[in-house]
Amino acid sequence: MSKITYTKRSEIHPDYTWDLTHMITSKDEWNQIYKQIQELLNNVSAYKGQLTLSAKTLYDALELRSDLFILFHRIYVYSNMKLHEDTGDNASQEAVQKVNGLDVKINSQLAFFEPELMTADISVIQEYMESCAPLSKYTHFFDNLFRQKKHILPKEHEELLALAGDFTGSPSEIFSMFMNADLVLPEIQDEDGNKLPLSLGSYQRYIKSKDRTLRKNAFEGLHQKMKDHTNTLTSIYLASLKKDVFEMRARKYSTSCEASLSGKNIDISVYDNLIQTVHDHLPLLHRYVRLRKKMLNLSELHMYDLYTPLVNDMDQTITYEEGKKIVLDSLKPLGDDYLELVNKGFSERWIDVYENKGKRSGAYSWGTYDRHPYILLNHQDTLNSTFTLAHEMGHALHSYYSNSHQPYIYHSYPIFLAEVASTVNESLLIQHLLANAKEKNQKLYLLNYYMESFRTTLYRQVMFAEFEKKAHDLLENGNPITSDGMFAIYKDLNQTYYGDDIIVDDLIGYEWSRIPHFYNAFYVYQYATGFSAAVALSKNILEGGLTAANHYKNFLKSGSSKYPIDILKEAGVDMTQTTPIEEALSVFENLLNEMESLV
Repeated sequence: MSKITYTKRSEIHPDYTWDLTHMITSKDEWNQIYKQIQELLNNVSAYKGQLTLSAKTLYDALELRSDLFILFHRIYVYSNMKLHEDTGDNASQEAVQKVNGLDVKINSQLAFFEPELMTADISVIQEYMESCAPLSKYTHFFDNLFRQKKHILPKEHEELLALAGDFTGSPSEIFSMFMNADLVLPEIQDEDGNKLPLSLGSYQRYIKSKDRTLRKNAFEGLHQKMKDHTNTLTSIYLASLKKDVFEMRARKYSTSCEASLSGKNIDISVYDNLIQTVHDHLPLLHRYVRLRKKMLNLSELHMYDLYTPLVNDMDQTITYEEGKKIVLDSLKPLGDDYLELVNKGFSERWIDVYENKGKRSGAYSWGTYDRHPYILLNHQDTLNSTFTLAHEMGHALHSYYSNSHQPYIYHSYPIFLAEVASTVNESLLIQHLLANAKEKNQKLYLLNYYMESFRTTLYRQVMFAEFEKKAHDLLENGNPITSDGMFAIYKDLNQTYYGDDIIVDDLIGYEWSRIPHFYNAFYVYQYATGFSAAVALSKNILEGGLTAANHYKNFLKSGSSKYPIDILKEAGVDMTQTTPIEEALSVFENLLNEMESLV
């Protein structure tokens, strides 16, 4: 398996780096925007106590707030993306600290908005929207605002919460700095005794290797480091949990989970039903684990054996350029306009492709309302990296369509919908590859790859979601959070989910401490709901042709203009029911049946 490795960013050809000048051209422009934001902030105080004086005043104040956020997000996103190029760069660190301080200042000065609006009679707001046509675009905003009225605090308290933002984000920042800049991983050996560097990026490749010695050493090398720092990492996570519980109690929610879901009008039953439905279908995962043990011909299956492909002769090297072509071919069912935007991203340097020293690990899509989206990758010339490209391009195009068709107030699609578009792209890609598979082993390999998507995106993310809920429940009920306690909860969950046909190694109990998503509480469950919705939508696209594709693109254009549950319902998926989860798991069962029959 080949790998492209760069020590320095300067060694990478510019075509394979993103061009952030599309967002901000120079340090001078950054400073000008920073100054412009401060000037706009000077106008905010004039609206205190005056927001509902007239329809025009209300509209002007809301537009000022949008203008502030549009400008701020440009320098915020730009500064963080520059830091992600090299997390050890001091100038980038200073810029991020500066925009974080500005973030607190903006939120503090704007904190009076919601409390003051809450003092108004909703009938007055409705009259304003009827008399002032431009104001009518805020209809859903006001519906959502007044829905949460009992959780909005008096303006003095809101200002205090806004000021607290300067340190409540610290746990995530400390964790990120530790993992990406300060964590030193050991050299490891493969089965031939060759010494190899271990990094967060290379771990993802080593753990999939056919070389069992290599993947075992990678697993132990990474998680032993997590164990070595378990008290520190537990303390960092405890600070994050305390932040969540503090905000939950300040806003008078019953639980942190309810507080997180309430913002987008998601009932907590959606979360609980997801966990229960997956628990009901754990025998399928246990059956898959038994099949994996059999196909790998192992007397003992360990946690480091879960990711290696089951078909030995399908070890593919797929370059980035080859991956681009495969992705384009797979997305043809979405229509020429969609493909044109994908090509635009490829040709206009939206994407930062390869790993370099100090670069942020993982992958994401990010951007701002008034600029095109960007994609960060750490490409490794594997099939998995090709899927990551398709996944992140799904996010990017979702943002592009939403930004192009919604006013700023609704441009950002809610997290509940965030993983749908990305997973639709992945589903179309795997269906394309399966349809073109010509050999039995190739089909087996792809079937297993798709099944791994179910394991890692549905089962595994629900296990993460259950861990999060258990951790928050402990603190909310006044129980201690210790490294031993976190270890026990996480290891027991692995045993429950994967069953008795695998050795649940002790070191897996420390895996929780390296999961960055836990610092964005109750996020990961949406990978599972999004995956289930995407399975249904991709099926509709492949069977319904361009009519279904256009219907799907209307979903991409919706942003947050309605509640996410309703947006998905309009797209044909009702996540208030267990049906989408059950249907997705029935697909997993069919894949398992087919694989067993081929074997």
